[in-house]
Amino acid sequence: MRCGVLHRLPVVTLAAALLYGGGYAFASEAVTAPAPAPPPLAAPAALPAATGEPTALRAGPAAAAQASSPAREAAPHIALLLPLDVPSFARHAEAVRAGFLAAAKVQGRGALPLRVYPVGEGERAAVEQYRRALGNDARLVVGPLTRSGVSAVAASALVMVPTIALNVPEHAVAGQRDLYVLSLHAESEARQVAHLAWQDGRHNAIVVYAPDALFRRIQRAFAEEFTRLGGKLVAEYAFSADQHELARLRQAVGLGLADMAFLALDSRRARAARPYLGAIELYATSHVYPGDATPLGGHDLANVRFLDMPWLLQPDHPAVMVYPRPDYRDPDLDRFYALGIDAFRVAHELLASGSVGVLDGVIGRLRLNADHQFSRTLTGAQFNGGKPRVTGEARDPR
Repeated sequence: MRCGVLHRLPVVTLAAALLYGGGYAFASEAVTAPAPAPPPLAAPAALPAATGEPTALRAGPAAAAQASSPAREAAPHIALLLPLDVPSFARHAEAVRAGFLAAAKVQGRGALPLRVYPVGEGERAAVEQYRRALGNDARLVVGPLTRSGVSAVAASALVMVPTIALNVPEHAVAGQRDLYVLSLHAESEARQVAHLAWQDGRHNAIVVYAPDALFRRIQRAFAEEFTRLGGKLVAEYAFSADQHELARLRQAVGLGLADMAFLALDSRRARAARPYLGAIELYATSHVYPGDATPLGGHDLANVRFLDMPWLLQPDHPAVMVYPRPDYRDPDLDRFYALGIDAFRVAHELLASGSVGVLDGVIGRLRLNADHQFSRTLTGAQFNGGKPRVTGEARDPR
């Protein structure tokens, strides 16, 4: 049963598109401000004007990054490919860069210098900068960040050094033994929520989803995984703020046919739907958590269970507290910063040993799968008393 009326709602923001596997196709759907200054480090590495040339950076005991003139000479280095030249993506790319450099500073002396390669818009730009990095003797590449950029590099037959892509390719890639995927992928998170609900003994679900492309993907991923596990979808409702439609949602919950509801919604819409869901068990992805939620917002989401990364939920976690925390006041940028931290840690492990075991990361517990994609086990939390209370690390769905 599929119910509800689709109303016109704001399109998904670019931050969500990037964070959860979107590509350049989303560029026209949101406009963001130019990149802000990076968070303060001991020796901030200011980027030059966008020229398409790489910026040379070195991690060492005195500073995580030390800017120099654009580097043209070939020398062994780590290459960081980010869309810093694209205004729509620059803030998120800058957050990744800042996190990467912060982790380099904490690590101390590095075996190789770092160079940042600003990537322009379009798939060709990602391939050109990847080729440039190889020509400059890059021994390991981190990036691209957008899905289309990752897909273009993966299909280019250029991947000849360890490459840590920061998004999932659009299609499965075979025979790329040097390509690794470390991402914050929406579908993977939704599938993990499905496992959490199933392990909690939930078997019959109502799904409430926003009509945005991102949340439809989240809805489908949850539904596919939950039914694969043996669960049943009692009903799926497209979210609408219309009072009549919300009353129908309340009636469906009141029938008692479902023992849970999954909210494929952002925080604002989840807060609007929550009063109509009664005492049924509620599950959601990290999209319901807007960082340090206000007491009012937390009370509006009472008892909603969700998953998110240790960086946001466990600031006193040993793997988290060693890194400087920028004052972004934007959970999306915080998540990108955390991705940069763990990207450096994975790069360091690959260079040091040629492999990566289980890593207690700030974006989750990371495990390298046979397909060279990192799975990440997230932290569980539940809104209680107006605040998210950590319920423990989610169990590995494998």
